[in-house]
Amino acid sequence: MTSKSAAPAAGYAVGIRDPRLDFFRGIAMFIILIAHTPGNWLTLWIPARFGFSDATEIFVFCSGMASAIAFGRVFREQGLGMGSARVGFRVWQVYWAHVCLFIAIAATMVVLNAMFPDGDRNYVNQLNLGHFFDRPMENLVGILTLTYVPNYFDILPMYIVILVMMPVMVFLARIHVLLVVAASLAIWLAANFEWLNLPAEPWSERKWFFNPFGWQFVFYTGFAVMSGWFRPPPVDKRLFWTAVVI
Repeated sequence: MTSKSAAPAAGYAVGIRDPRLDFFRGIAMFIILIAHTPGNWLTLWIPARFGFSDATEIFVFCSGMASAIAFGRVFREQGLGMGSARVGFRVWQVYWAHVCLFIAIAATMVVLNAMFPDGDRNYVNQLNLGHFFDRPMENLVGILTLTYVPNYFDILPMYIVILVMMPVMVFLARIHVLLVVAASLAIWLAANFEWLNLPAEPWSERKWFFNPFGWQFVFYTGFAVMSGWFRPPPVDKRLFWTAVVI
């Protein structure tokens, strides 16, 4: 492990898009689709059946690596201030993507209920959006402030929180890489002991399903590898073929 946030690890061209990341994120999305398709026999063969991680971990880890490519050069060449500004702009984009996505999906559910009024499925309630339509003025404020995060809508907010942490992690890495490891691990442990999470709705104790304070550890592991903060283990053909056999 390096003692400073020095140059990128050998073999990684930070700042250049790596097609392997797109490939594995695409594979992860395909596995997620399989896992969410009811009655699909392929769900017996997703990574979660054979280990402690699944496609979500793959996707978040690769997203951390991709973020190192996207923002790493700005932090190194233009400083912490400009890097933070770049991250802030991305947070702004993701925030409005989340808001617009929620409005679009909520409207779609209303249209589906109107199209199939006699069906046995209530699309609005299936996504737990009944509270939103019961008190839209109050809950719209909750949507905009991320204090109301309905079911299935906390993935983009999770990324918002993780991205906000990035300038702090980069700053710590400039002092010593072990500070990043210690900070990320401490936050992860606090999340696992349920000391850190965010409220998902004002009328209950429900928290965000995707706790960003837990998932940041996976994200920043990928970020650290691509940033060259520490070197990954070398490729081992024995491990590769063992994985193929499994």
